[in-house]
Amino acid sequence: MVPEEDSERTAKIEEAGEDNNPKSKEKVKAVLSKEKVVTESSDAARLLYEQSRYGSLTASGKVQLSLTEAAYLLEKGRLKVVLPSGKEINFEAFSKKAQKEEPNFWVRYCVFKDIRNRGYIIKTALKFGADFRVYDRGVKPGEDHARWIIYPVHEGSTLTWYEFSAKNRVAHSTKKRLLMGIVDDEGDVTYYEIKWMRP
Repeated sequence: MVPEEDSERTAKIEEAGEDNNPKSKEKVKAVLSKEKVVTESSDAARLLYEQSRYGSLTASGKVQLSLTEAAYLLEKGRLKVVLPSGKEINFEAFSKKAQKEEPNFWVRYCVFKDIRNRGYIIKTALKFGADFRVYDRGVKPGEDHARWIIYPVHEGSTLTWYEFSAKNRVAHSTKKRLLMGIVDDEGDVTYYEIKWMRP
């Protein structure tokens, strides 16, 4: 299970991480087009990828962000999002558009935000058949494997035994721990770690 963080520890993470570089505090401009969010090509944008491990770096030097990553950076004041028309949109407008592209966006975002706020790197995990993969603190994607895969679920939703078993198989086959992130109506997240047991 992802351990709890106190405010002092969180402050130390922020102090030692991305916020100690002046360029990391610059607002990066990005364009939202359907489910894609692509930044400008700039030093500040590259820092999002190289230092903080947001998104993926394109051949042109731009950073392509997932909707959850872009929403998080927008809410934190690190990103300026515009539409292809050039019109700037705020976090609320962005979230509404993201919800249309991803019906489960709000639940996924609550989990993404909570994990990032705890000081972990969280990335999409579509190739693993999961929503997200999470790395231990201090581990960067590419340097070592993710420790967990996470499935965000709203507390009011139902999950069949078949679906539950399928998620367990994915975690087992990828040699990762399985976390279920249960999101309540207030956006608070409770994590359950699922483990295999032999009778």
